[in-house]
Amino acid sequence: AGTASALTLAAVGASLVVPGAASEADAAGHATKALRIAASKKGSPYQWGAIGPNRFDCSGLTLYSFKKAGKKLPRTAAQQYNKTRHISSGSRRAGDLVFFHSGGYVYHVGIYAGKGKIWHAPKTGDVVRLQKIWTRSVSYGRVR
Repeated sequence: AGTASALTLAAVGASLVVPGAASEADAAGHATKALRIAASKKGSPYQWGAIGPNRFDCSGLTLYSFKKAGKKLPRTAAQQYNKTRHISSGSRRAGDLVFFHSGGYVYHVGIYAGKGKIWHAPKTGDVVRLQKIWTRSVSYGRVR
């Protein structure tokens, strides 16, 4: 693509195909969609075991959001942790999954929104919301 067509593509939000970058670009595209979907569920009530579209538990929200974005995830937070490509906190980007640990046990998951915040379904009596990450006992995973 020439300079003019590349600028035109950028102006209309299209993407250029770069050899070798397709899988990373694909992952980023799905992650961005999943993040938007999770954010669109703001205020939906928490319900243990719920996978949407109107009620969610933590892993139900991530499963639902990525499924709508075209990616399949397993059901629980621990299974999702085992299915993602683990990345460092310095490599995290919006749309990555954030896993909360107690010892070796993964007990919670959310979708990284940037600036140290996640979209998640916190607990019984709460709703899907954006919240600051409250602990250092987290790890990050990228959905492939």
